[in-house]
Formats: sequence, structure tokens, C-alpha cells
Amino acid sequence: MMRLPPLNALRAFEAAARHEGFIAAADELFVTRGAISRQVKILEDHIGVQLFHRNARGVELTAAGQRLYPVLTGAFAMMQREVERIAADASELRVICPPTLSIRWLLPQLEQFRAAHPEIKLQLTTDFYSSKGFRAAEYDLGISVENHVGRPPDIEVLPLFEMVLAPACAPSLLPALEAGPEALAGQRLLHESPRRFDWPTWVQHFGVEQVDPASGEAFPNLDMATRAAVMGAGVVMADLVLCQEELARGDLVLPFPEMTCGTPDGAYALIGERQKWHDPKVAAFRDWLLSGPCMAALSALPE
Repeated sequence: MMRLPPLNALRAFEAAARHEGFIAAADELFVTRGAISRQVKILEDHIGVQLFHRNARGVELTAAGQRLYPVLTGAFAMMQREVERIAADASELRVICPPTLSIRWLLPQLEQFRAAHPEIKLQLTTDFYSSKGFRAAEYDLGISVENHVGRPPDIEVLPLFEMVLAPACAPSLLPALEAGPEALAGQRLLHESPRRFDWPTWVQHFGVEQVDPASGEAFPNLDMATRAAVMGAGVVMADLVLCQEELARGDLVLPFPEMTCGTPDGAYALIGERQKWHDPKVAAFRDWLLSGPCMAALSALPE
């Protein structure tokens, strides 16, 4: 197999052919006209074919030169595009985070990360995971739950902060709950998703047998369930981090503040493919999460 010509010789020929002369090619490549001429001669000697007709008016491509020129132009353009794509991928960080967690926890703090790392182009997707779970081919990192059945073994999981649940309601409903958690049986329960996993977790944890944890109304997400609770429509099973704004303003109160519990899902967690886990952009986001948003989340949890 014939050895490829030197790259400098190919670049010199392509530039000279494109500019139809050695002087303009020399200016583009920041070399002398003589250097362009020498490199073209090296290429011609290498392949054993004359590529330019040289005359008093300048240079003109031979038939062989006309064949080689568009091939090199296309090859260099293809290499340039791929190099640019690789460079863009190296600086782009693709993160997926479910909508409620994005809006109530991550998004309000992302500008801090962008300010601290302007060299990283963060692309956040606020969406639910597909039925196949986290797709490493599409995302560098994801925010999920710590315990997920069927997660591939090549996925790293870093717990961030606990998911802590407690019933919450509008202040107007507090008198009806003074008798204790059993009084929840007389209230409308608000569920943060049609799966209705939130109330059963808490009821089973504290053994409040009088309450039917499957009763009440289900909403598409925690944000809507929380808004309904603020309006006095019932009692929501609040995530103490994600509902911290309503709790801090007094729009929601905890009728049983000492009765909090975790979930089988465990903590909220950062997940990512193991082979990317120590990439500089991934490490930068991971370190920022642990030092900023996670500390803010932990401060919202009861001691």
C-alpha cells in the first residue's frame, strides 16, 4: 500500500489550487511562496505526477491536479467539521433532571454554576426518564433516585440529599388535625403522581391504620399537588426540600412536624456512566452540586 504524502504537502497543494496561485496560498498558511512551491514539489515527487502547469501568468491545475483538488478540499472540510464537533462535545455537559426537581431545586441555582464555569456549556433537559431509564448515549449526567430497580451496573450513583416526607396543609386545615394523625382519615389526601406511592409510604411507616393511603386525588406532579394544598383542597405529602418555599412563607404548615420519613427510593442522586465519571466537566458539576445546591437542600431538612 502506498504511503500517504506528508500533510504539509497536501495542505500546500490544496490551498494553492483553491487560490489558483502560490502567493495567496502562502499568505493563508503564513509561509513564503517558496515554501508552498517546495511542498507542492514534494507532493508531486511523492505520487510521481505533475499537479500544476507553471507558466509566466502563474499556475494551472493539470488533469491529475483537478482530480486530487476536490478530494482534498472535501477531506479537509470533513476533518474540520469533526474537530469542531468533538471540541463542542468536550465543552458541552448534557444533564437530565425530572421537571419538578428541576424547577423547585436545580434551575434556581444553575446560574451559579454557569458563572463559575463559563467554559462549560450546560444543556439541561427537564424531562422524565424513558421506560429504559438513563441513556448514557444522550446525557452525561442525570438527577434521579438512589434506588432504582434494573439500573445497569456501569452507572455510578452519588447520593445527594435525602427525600424526606411529611404531611402538609394550608394553615386553615390545622384545627381539623389537632386530634392527631388519625384525623387525616377525614381529610382529602393529595398525591403527587398517579402512582400514589407517597401516602402509602408514610402511613405504613407510622402505622396510621385509620387512614386509607390510596384515597384522595392524584396529580401529574408534586407542583400541582402542592398548589392544590396551598388552596386548602386537602393535605399533600410534602417533600421537605422541594416544598421549602411554601413552608418558609407559611403557605403550607406541617401538622405533625416530628413525623417525617424517607422513602424506599432513597436519596436524590447524581447518576452517570462510569467511564465519564471523572471527566473534568462531569467532575466540575459534581463538585458544584455537593458544595452548593446540596448544602442548601440539607439546610431545609429537619435535624
